[in-house]
Amino acid sequence: MQSSRETSPWLVLVLVCFAQFMVVLDVTIVNVALPSIQRDLALSPADLQWIVNAYTLVFGGFLLLGGRAADLFGRQRVFLAGVALFSFASLLNALSTSSEMLIAARGQQGLGAALVSPAALSIITTTFTEAAERTRALGVWSAIAAGGGAIGLLLGGVLTDALSWEWIFLVNVPVGMLAFALSWRFVPNSVAEHRTSVDVAGAVSVTAGLIVLVYAIVKAQEWGFGDVRTLGLGAAAAALLATFVAIERRIRAPLIRLGIFRTRSLAVSNASMLFVTSGMFAMFFFASLYTQQILGYSPLEAGLAFLPVTGAIVVGAGIAQQAIRRLGVRLVAIIGLAIAAVGMALLTTLPVDGSYANDLLPGLLLIAVGMGLVFVPITLIATGNVAAEDAGLASGIFNTSQQVGGALGLAVLSTLAADKTASLGQATPAALVQGWQVAFLGGAILLATGLVVLAALLRPRDVRGIDVEETALQPV
Repeated sequence: MQSSRETSPWLVLVLVCFAQFMVVLDVTIVNVALPSIQRDLALSPADLQWIVNAYTLVFGGFLLLGGRAADLFGRQRVFLAGVALFSFASLLNALSTSSEMLIAARGQQGLGAALVSPAALSIITTTFTEAAERTRALGVWSAIAAGGGAIGLLLGGVLTDALSWEWIFLVNVPVGMLAFALSWRFVPNSVAEHRTSVDVAGAVSVTAGLIVLVYAIVKAQEWGFGDVRTLGLGAAAAALLATFVAIERRIRAPLIRLGIFRTRSLAVSNASMLFVTSGMFAMFFFASLYTQQILGYSPLEAGLAFLPVTGAIVVGAGIAQQAIRRLGVRLVAIIGLAIAAVGMALLTTLPVDGSYANDLLPGLLLIAVGMGLVFVPITLIATGNVAAEDAGLASGIFNTSQQVGGALGLAVLSTLAADKTASLGQATPAALVQGWQVAFLGGAILLATGLVVLAALLRPRDVRGIDVEETALQPV
C-alpha cells in the first residue's frame, strides 16, 4: 500500500467521494422505484416507508461506531470493510422476494454505509490539512452529499423504467467492487494516536432507541398518539436512549466522548443539521409521489424531473465556496437556509391540477440552491474545529445528524400527511395533495427552525478560525 506521500491527495478525494456518492445515492434512489416495488412485492404503505427508513436509521445509528472504528482500527481498513458490506447487501436487496427480506437487506446496506461515510470524511479531513485545500475538498464532498440525493431520484427512474427496480441495487455491485480495488491500492491508512476499545453497547442502544422511536411515530398514524401502545413504545425508546447516555458517561472508551460537544461550532451545527435534513429528506419523498401519482409521470419522467435539482445544488455549492471567503461560513449557511425554507414554503401551494414547470419546479430549484449553499459551510463548521484524533468521531456525529434527522423527519411528516388525507375521507388525488401540503409546511418549519438555531446559538467568534482561508485550521 502506498503512503500518503506517494499518493496524490486529489486522487484520494476522488476515490472516497466515489464511494460516498454510492452511499448517498441509496438514500433516495428507491423513492422513484417505490410504486414498482410495492406492486411486485405486494407491500403496504407502511412497508414502503420502512424501505427508506431501515436504511437511514441503521446508517445513522451506527455512524458513530463507524467513525470511532475508523479512528481506532485504520480509516482505510474501515472504509474498505464498509464498501464490501454495502456491495454485498446491495446484491441481497436485488434478490429480495418479500418485504421482510428487502427491509432487512436495506438495514444491512445501511450498516455498510455507516462504515464508509465517516471513514471517508475523516480521510479527507486528515489528508487535507491546509485550510484553502481543505475548503475545496470539502466543497466537493458537500456537493456529493447534497447532490447525491437528487441524482438518486434520476438514476432510480432510469433504471426502473429501462430495466427493473432490482437494478437500482444491482448497479452498486460492480461500482462497489471497482471502488474497493482502487481504494485498496491508493487510499492511505491512518489511525488515531490513542487507540482504545469500541463501544458496541453504545451503538446498539442508540440504534435500537432510534428505531423504536420511529416505529412509534409511524404506528401512531394507526393507533393514535395517545394510545397506550404508542406511549409504551415512546417510553421504551426514551429508556434505550437514556441507557445510551448512561453508557457514554461511564464507559472508559465511549462511542461519543460527550465532552466533544463543548466545542460550540460542532454542537450547534449538528443541532441545526438535524432540523435541516428532517425537512429536506421528506421533500424528495413527497415530490416524487406528486410527480407520479398526480402529474402521471413514469418513473423515468419522474427521475428526469429532478435533473434541474442536481444542477442547482452544484451551482449552490460552487457559489458557497466563493461566498465563504467574503461572508464567512456562518452567514452563507444562514442565507442558504433562508432560501431553502422559502422554496419549501412554495411547495405548500401545490394544486391537484398543477404543472411541473409552474408549480413544482420553482420550489425545487430554491430548495436545491439553498441546499448547495448550506452543506459546504455547515460541513466546515461541524468538522473544522476538532483535533485530528477526533476527526472520525466528528464526522460520525455530523453524518448521524443528517441520517437520523432524515428518518425522524420522514416518519413525522408522513404521519402528518396521512392523518390529513385520512381526515378528508377517501384517498382521492385532492386528499393526497392536501396531505402532502401539510408535510411541506412541516418541512418549511423545520428548515426555519434550523436557521434560528444556527443564527441564535452560533456566534461569529465560534467560527473565526474556519473563516480565515490562509490560516490552517487549528483545534480549539
